[in-house]
Amino acid sequence: MANRPLRLLWLQSGGCGGCTLSLIGAESPDLATALDAANVDLVWHPSLSEETGAEARAKIEAVAEGQEPLDIFCLEGSVMTGPNGTGLFHRMAGTDTPMMAVIEKVARRARYVVAVGSCAAFGGITAANGNEVGAIGLAYDGKQAGGLLGADFRSASGLPVINISGCPIHPDWFVETLLQISAGAFDVVDIDEWARPVSYTGHLVHHGCSRNEFYEFKASAEQLSHMGCMMENLGCKGTQARADCNIRPWNGSGSCLDGNYPCINCTAPGFEEPGHAFAATPKISGIPVGLPTDMPKAWFVALASLSKAATPARLREDATKDRLTALPTRGKGKR
Repeated sequence: MANRPLRLLWLQSGGCGGCTLSLIGAESPDLATALDAANVDLVWHPSLSEETGAEARAKIEAVAEGQEPLDIFCLEGSVMTGPNGTGLFHRMAGTDTPMMAVIEKVARRARYVVAVGSCAAFGGITAANGNEVGAIGLAYDGKQAGGLLGADFRSASGLPVINISGCPIHPDWFVETLLQISAGAFDVVDIDEWARPVSYTGHLVHHGCSRNEFYEFKASAEQLSHMGCMMENLGCKGTQARADCNIRPWNGSGSCLDGNYPCINCTAPGFEEPGHAFAATPKISGIPVGLPTDMPKAWFVALASLSKAATPARLREDATKDRLTALPTRGKGKR
């Protein structure tokens, strides 16, 4: 990469701004330090920059028209194409220009294009429940390739849109990707089949989960306050979801599961409409529909039966309590 600072422009569209809120909480390094380490010049960000109104619009338009170079374009939030494909539900402030037109022009100028969060990547929460607003991602509409830029889009770097999906993202997912780009070390081998960075999707949420012992013995929670595994009854998709949420703590301390809520697989396209309540596990003949990744149904049934038969009394007892009360003890005859 060039020795000059990398120019980064960040725009927001249909969404809540939660990915920015999460990113501001970055630690070790903090966001300002990370930007400095990556040699990034922040052209404009709606929450971090001083310019507003006409000044901000002038900066965006200069990039969109090719008057100023752009290395990295980040979009947070889904692209709003409604009504009827006009994009007029979301216009650039102070103009009648559909924001989707601005987003496309900027994206086609950038060396790298990054979708920050599941909304920008796939449509996300904004696309749920009928999607009257026409919310789509930059290169995907849910699980269907295409989105705003088209399935064949490649930025000037030769890469597709980099989808740092999550609702919201972990700050480190963005910071790591930014540092890789800055070092000229981000390539097609660094993304998975949904163009997500493998630095975090190379893991399952299940990895490092504090409830793994309960999972091993199929000692299951029955309500959200219980300590047991939430896969069997409470909709947890940690054994299917690809992310490292339980390996690197959020805010230095925990994850959704540590907060007593099941993983809803928010890094995946279509997570917003699972077809059932988030905190419920659909079953057929008592067997969960969503089995662990790579686990054949017959194996799961056999292993679950054996595991439940071997469940230690303390796990069976604690699984349906709101705190751990039965302590591990030495086995009989042990000194």
